[in-house]
Amino acid sequence: MMSHRKKLPEGLALETLAVRTGMDRSAHNEHSEALYLTSSFVFDNAAQAAARFSGEEAGNVYARFTNPSVTLFEERLAALEGADACVATASGMAAITSLVMANLSAGDHIVASSSLFGSTIQLLGTIMPRFGIETTFVSQTNAAEWAQAVRPNTKLLFCETPSNPLTQVADIRALSVIAKKHHLLLAVDNCFCTPILQKPLELGADVVVHSATKYLDGQGRVLGGAVCGSKEIVEKVFLFLRTTGPTLSAFNAWILGKGLETLSIRIKAQSAAALELATWLELHPGVERVYYPGLPSHPQHALAMQQQKSGGAIVSFEVKGGKDAAWRVIDSCQLLSITGNLGDTRTTLTHPASTTHGRITPEARAIAGIHDNLLRMAVGLEAVEDIRNDLARGFSAS
Repeated sequence: MMSHRKKLPEGLALETLAVRTGMDRSAHNEHSEALYLTSSFVFDNAAQAAARFSGEEAGNVYARFTNPSVTLFEERLAALEGADACVATASGMAAITSLVMANLSAGDHIVASSSLFGSTIQLLGTIMPRFGIETTFVSQTNAAEWAQAVRPNTKLLFCETPSNPLTQVADIRALSVIAKKHHLLLAVDNCFCTPILQKPLELGADVVVHSATKYLDGQGRVLGGAVCGSKEIVEKVFLFLRTTGPTLSAFNAWILGKGLETLSIRIKAQSAAALELATWLELHPGVERVYYPGLPSHPQHALAMQQQKSGGAIVSFEVKGGKDAAWRVIDSCQLLSITGNLGDTRTTLTHPASTTHGRITPEARAIAGIHDNLLRMAVGLEAVEDIRNDLARGFSAS
């Protein structure tokens, strides 16, 4: 069947790109995106099959690396990030793994933030050394440490900003200067902000990675990941994915493509609610400290407001009374979901030291500032008053 795609006008807003980009209608001329649940694709003849497999002719071949539903999600996210191209993966961790394995070899070196997500620290600090790729972890917020850690064999700078769970903000422009000086790739995990709030490529990054499982889906339904950047970088990742297979499924891609359509509405509403809740928490007698980039008290507040459109939807806070008090807050809540996921329409609450960062060493947690009384809240779309009342219930119990 022939496809029908209209060329979009130039200069469209992000909200419009999220709804219109990548739509490739079949001969049925459907209005909503079709879902292509097929493992392979049929060719007209032997010559076309050979041309498709060799790459001489564009078109779908095998769903491990080509599928129209996946392509739509890739094109839509690339448009939002302002990237030349995007390759989708099975999860956020698959995206990071594919990026590293596609661009680095044994003997190469990475400089990365010590404030990364726990699984990313495990990947770079424990798994990659088995393949001869070493990582030096440095302060998220001290660009001088990044510069000092660069070696002759360094190939990649990797940060996640704001960080999980303390919302530390890295200076993307400053890291870009270091990367360009030494001819390195700068990769930024843009999971917390999404392109609605932050555009790392415009700030000088070379690559953006996503756990699409989070805000891009937005409703806690499926897993997915993505790598966005230049055609050259994305092509390397694509070739790695084609052979090794950390592939995004067509169904998950279809869900994620639809999730992008409401991304702007969701992230703006969740960010506004997060600011209101963070302000309330900062004044609460049961709270020692609040970590939220939108608050003037945040150490990188000024920087965050320069490179982000708002503080985002993640609020972390330390409860007075230690771990026991923090756990009582969690256990006493009747509304909030106790889960390690984030980016959902439902507000989630977790204890990072024993969940998302539980597999890293106590020493590494201490360096990252993740204390036993810390809680991370990912604000959803419930009424702010209801979220606040549920937390108040927990504080009363503690």
